[in-house]
Amino acid sequence: MVEIKTDAALDAMREAGRVVARALDAARKAAAIGVRLTDLDETARAVLREAGASSPFLGYRPPFAPTPFPAVICVSVNDAIVHGIPTDYRLRDGDVVGVDCGAVLDGWAADAAVTFIVGTPRPGDLELVDTTRRALEAGIAAATVGNRIGDISAAIGAVAQKAGYGMPRDFGGHGIGRRMHEDPSVPNHGRPRRGYPLRHGLALAIEPMFIAGGRDGYHTAADGWTLHSVDGSRAAHMEHTIAVTEDGPRVLTLL
Repeated sequence: MVEIKTDAALDAMREAGRVVARALDAARKAAAIGVRLTDLDETARAVLREAGASSPFLGYRPPFAPTPFPAVICVSVNDAIVHGIPTDYRLRDGDVVGVDCGAVLDGWAADAAVTFIVGTPRPGDLELVDTTRRALEAGIAAATVGNRIGDISAAIGAVAQKAGYGMPRDFGGHGIGRRMHEDPSVPNHGRPRRGYPLRHGLALAIEPMFIAGGRDGYHTAADGWTLHSVDGSRAAHMEHTIAVTEDGPRVLTLL
């Protein structure tokens, strides 16, 4: 069931979105060569704690997962696409790092992700990160009243196709509100003018995930969570929580 939010609810989600944005910003600033992934998780935990927010990630266990998620952020490095569990791995020069974070504040959720490069970047990695960001922007731009979910999906998919990137087709964006994952689903590929109609008050998490090698396939790590590209190529993940409004898309997870 799709829930249409009131303007007051969207304002409340915006406050949760600010917390997410601060946590991601803090984790990105803390990321440096030699820093452990668990240190980034502790940094994000401190931001949530200071804001009086809880984490929708911590303890989350969807049907595919063998164990509850043990952290407040997902950290996916290099060939890890999404859902990486923070470990004692120390960041190295040139690592591509995706950080995904959520927050629940006063009963409302927000969810966002960013990918960045630690230290000296490879040109191909810069292009991957920039293209994934542009796909997110294209998806957000399509989230207007009168369009449909398929218009968002087609906008993202067109960017991936033009760049020759793959994507894990079983995973994509979603509705969001009182819970982190709500209806409708927002695939990263699809046909325009298809799917659920976009109305004022619809809140969505839009999240392209691109694989540099061009193949869509992935495999799940032994931890039961982390998705890796099948060819070992690097991946990037960008996400914002947005609201569809009569005035255009409203991004709720900006600083």
